[in-house]
Amino acid sequence: MSQFVVMKSNRYGINLRLDPDCSFRDLLDAIIEKFQESEKFFKNAKVGISFEGRRLSTDEENRIIEEIMKHTSMEIICIIDNDKEHEEQTRQLIEQNLLREQQIQQEMQNAMAQVPYGEFYQGTLRSGQIIESEGSVTIIGDVNPGAKIISAGNIVILGALKGNVHAGCTGERNCFVFALNMNPIQIQIGDLIAKSPDKENTRRRFRRKEKEAPSEAQIAVAKDGAIYIEPITKNILRNI
Repeated sequence: MSQFVVMKSNRYGINLRLDPDCSFRDLLDAIIEKFQESEKFFKNAKVGISFEGRRLSTDEENRIIEEIMKHTSMEIICIIDNDKEHEEQTRQLIEQNLLREQQIQQEMQNAMAQVPYGEFYQGTLRSGQIIESEGSVTIIGDVNPGAKIISAGNIVILGALKGNVHAGCTGERNCFVFALNMNPIQIQIGDLIAKSPDKENTRRRFRRKEKEAPSEAQIAVAKDGAIYIEPITKNILRNI
């Protein structure tokens, strides 16, 4: 079935040349097969996509994009059509988005380089494990439910935070908690405490495999007597 689809990549995204005569079901299966074969190459990529060789309805285009994002880690951010002027505008938009992400990453690296990390730990913290520090702590790994970090300074987790953390345990509110994947049971900064809400036990009429949302680096800070968890932005980094 892969012969129904020819995939070409370029700097701005992916072009699909589609067989004009096969059924849409066979075409869709072939597209999924192609993208799954290329998953390692395009992992977590954010790209535009264009189609040629076959006229597609809006519903068919949306169905293709939905299936690609369901079966891979890719994110399709736009459809590039064959109008040269519109295509150039779209490409410029993609370039601007990529440049902005690079600038934010650089800002984050610069800000983190100025933070006194203190102690480093490598490996996953499992349930029942506790780390206590008189300074800042950096964890290279995950913090699982039931694990806990208590730090007099900042806490940086280069992984998933799913357990409990207490930054500024001596009462200092001017500390932060950073995680690549922020999903804590409880966060405490100084004397302020924030707990994750209980998940609702809802029943679904249909069961289907859902694509896991890509993780986003976030930071927890104390402001105005409360703890806020926010995505990493330039303004946040300037105020660390």
